[in-house]
Amino acid sequence: MWDLLLEWDQKILIFLNNLGTEPYDTFWQTLTKYPPWIPLFILFLFLIFKSRPWKEALGLLFVLGIMVLFVETFSNLTKLVVERLRPNNDEAVKSLIRVLANPSSYSFFSGHAAMSFSVTSFLYFSLRKRCRWIWICYVWPLLFVASRIYLGVHYPSDILVGALFGLLSAWIFQVLYLNLILPYLKSNRP
Repeated sequence: MWDLLLEWDQKILIFLNNLGTEPYDTFWQTLTKYPPWIPLFILFLFLIFKSRPWKEALGLLFVLGIMVLFVETFSNLTKLVVERLRPNNDEAVKSLIRVLANPSSYSFFSGHAAMSFSVTSFLYFSLRKRCRWIWICYVWPLLFVASRIYLGVHYPSDILVGALFGLLSAWIFQVLYLNLILPYLKSNRP
């Protein structure tokens, strides 16, 4: 059963990756990096400070920062434990896909997926009552993770597990914020 899942994972990657064409390569290579998304991050900061008193906003950013460190650390440790080769480094796969990037680290699970889904989900949970259109920000992680398949550096299962881990992390850190940080901040209001 496990071998069948890995085979499907490879076949889905090969199919999706080979949908790419050269005219779009620069677009996807740009999307996979963090700097093009800086305006979105500025929007996130603006929405946080617009929707909350400044102490609550700072508390929210503190928890968000701790979550980012947790997700990054856990993602990197998992890669070292699992040691799954990236498609671009796997001799059996790389000749069947378009490889546009060559990271040498391991593949499972996608740190890009985990990070983008955790940040977006945490902010969605935090802002959804005050900003009804915040769900649109999920365009970022969806494009971000699609770029990883387009570039040939992650299998779909790496993306799926990373996204699920990001969602779970966001939920856990949201619960921590609501139960441990926010009551303290509200009790100290002038």
